[in-house]
Amino acid sequence: MLRDIDLQSIQEVRNYLKEAKEAQKILAKMTQEEIDKIVESMANAAREEASRLAAMAVEETGFGNVADKTTKNLFAANDVYNSIKDEKTVGIIRRDEENRVWEVAQPVGIVAGIVPSTNPTSTVIFKSLIAVKAGNTIIFSPHPAAAKCTVEAARIMQEAAERAGAPKGLISCITQPTMAATNELMQHKLTDVILATGGPGLVKAAYSSGKPAFGVGPGNIPVYIHESANIAKAVELIIQSKTFDNGTICASEQALLVDESIKEKVIAELKQQGAYFLNEDEKRKVESVIMVNGALNAKIVGKTPQVIAEMAGIEVPVDVKVLVAEETGVGKEYPFSIEKLSPTLAFYTVKGTEEASELALKLLELGGLGHTVGIHAEDEKVIEAFVINKPAGRIIVNSGTTFGGIGATVNLMPSLTLGCGAIGNNVTSDNVTVTHLFNIKRVAFGVREMPKKDEAQKEAALTK
Repeated sequence: MLRDIDLQSIQEVRNYLKEAKEAQKILAKMTQEEIDKIVESMANAAREEASRLAAMAVEETGFGNVADKTTKNLFAANDVYNSIKDEKTVGIIRRDEENRVWEVAQPVGIVAGIVPSTNPTSTVIFKSLIAVKAGNTIIFSPHPAAAKCTVEAARIMQEAAERAGAPKGLISCITQPTMAATNELMQHKLTDVILATGGPGLVKAAYSSGKPAFGVGPGNIPVYIHESANIAKAVELIIQSKTFDNGTICASEQALLVDESIKEKVIAELKQQGAYFLNEDEKRKVESVIMVNGALNAKIVGKTPQVIAEMAGIEVPVDVKVLVAEETGVGKEYPFSIEKLSPTLAFYTVKGTEEASELALKLLELGGLGHTVGIHAEDEKVIEAFVINKPAGRIIVNSGTTFGGIGATVNLMPSLTLGCGAIGNNVTSDNVTVTHLFNIKRVAFGVREMPKKDEAQKEAALTK
């Protein structure tokens, strides 16, 4: 039975959709220069408000930390913006005169942007920029635990767009987030496409809505440290990546797969750089707070190692950056083997590349198919042998998977929506960006004629 708040939120969605439809008509008549001016204004505003939005997100959700959430906001405002600002998205975007084919961009229309609680403000900045650059309007559905900061981020984007000549209704956000409102947004006849970032249930709902949808998947990221790796550098990159925003990015490392021949060196380096190795008793206690009722305990997500340790009834030094447990098994009965979204790592010992490859596959099958894999090695033959058959959309070499996955430290498209392909039940394995949010019409000129009937018959007879 629908409550009053459900009915109010559904009506709010319908109002926003009507406004978005009118705004989209205005946007469709704008030139490339006018669109670009609007997007530039939005990026500038996001840059100016990055710190304040980060503080709001941490205060409201309790996830991560202000410094790293500021960096995420700036990544969207700078890296993502710079990667799309010169893209042609209006009118004829390519002319192949040799083959006499023109390509014409056509906006998809109204985008439904589903926003997670782990990365709320950076997701709004990112999705607003790519949606508007492609000539679309966008309506956001925030996670209830991050509603205030999500609404504020959308307001900043809309006001910046209006200052540059955009219509009202370009960017909206549900102020009373309910499941009824989210379903209405995803299923309404005026919604054209869904950008779904969130938990598996919400992504599945997006794909079941009857609308085209770009979804994501869980990222149970295995990272192999081969004996040819620069150990000190690999550990430095892994620690930086895993601890960023207390592990809330789904591309962060979840398990280290370490060659037996360098195990002791890697452990020593990890300890030197801030890792705390749990003994068996401590490991059991931390395991008890990682999972609740067979699923990840939301209370550890984005928390510091010290907070997680306190929850488990143990004490760790104040300078500890990540909790590490040696592990041998894979499955829900081994909590350290799942995606943990926190500064916690599983440590596996392997006897070479073949065993590492088999173990990586098991970890992906547990909850990360199609997402990301990492490897640290200097031997390119080993790298090729390891990566060639991995069911992952991104394979990050000698870089932290958090930053590599989103395109910050490697030459992948900067993005905060990481597709997992068909194997991860997604429509694409790409880093989703502006080019996914417009259709391409192809204007094709006649360049040859079909053979006439009698000529075709003669040619067929000659070939017998």
